Amino acid sequence: MPPQRGDVLVDGKRLETVWIEPADKHRPTIVMLHEGLGSVALWKDFPQRLASGTGCGILVYSRYGHGNSGRLLEKRPVEFMHHEGEVVLPELLEKLNITRPILLGHSDGGSIALIFAGKYPERPRALILEAPHVFVEDLSVASITEAKVAYLTTDLPWKLGRYHQHVDDTFWGWNDIWLDPQFRSWNVEEYLPAIRCPILCIQGEEDEYGTSAQVKAVQARVPATEILILPNCRHSPHRDQPEATLEGMVRFVAAVEGNEETTRATKVAVEEQ
Repeated sequence: MPPQRGDVLVDGKRLETVWIEPADKHRPTIVMLHEGLGSVALWKDFPQRLASGTGCGILVYSRYGHGNSGRLLEKRPVEFMHHEGEVVLPELLEKLNITRPILLGHSDGGSIALIFAGKYPERPRALILEAPHVFVEDLSVASITEAKVAYLTTDLPWKLGRYHQHVDDTFWGWNDIWLDPQFRSWNVEEYLPAIRCPILCIQGEEDEYGTSAQVKAVQARVPATEILILPNCRHSPHRDQPEATLEGMVRFVAAVEGNEETTRATKVAVEEQ
């Protein structure tokens, strides 16, 4: 079936969604959380390729202020990702009747997935994180400063405008808060020890927005974390190294499902004794 497009009202804001039916209704749902300047459209064909590779149902949505979701009307607070992980994402999943999803988060979306998994450790089945942020690095601030210059001096507004209905509000909503001096103390490491599900972290060797210290910090606090470092890859593995990224994700999802099947079979065997 073709992807189903829709809207859902969450936390008082209209969010655009795309749903791809699973090949097998027993497969888990993968919920995709985009980057700081991302949207449904910016994932391009990767959700369809992921659905084909895993057989899972795929939910993609644009956060408030992104894509064709509601227009951002206020300055973002330092805790905006905390709000997304603790309030918006749980409500979205409840409204769409999605239980125990695999969360696939890219950049800011990865941070939101970590917050959700630390706040509600029983709810996610697994996390797939592309270039997540757990604290602010000098490299991130420098690259975001460069992005500001590019937005003011190049055709970047036109390029981003293909993926966002209100591109100026989207860009400055992201750029202003990341460059706010108060944001330098932003940190989500406190959420990590509570996470109980397996994690796959994918990081590019040439990531211009973060170093491998980010994913190593996740692994240090969540032992069930696998790290995949990709060469010739910057901040967006699914765009820079799509084949290797997809292969890693498909393998990880299959392993998660296999482990759960083994756990269920063991539980049944114990109960029958």
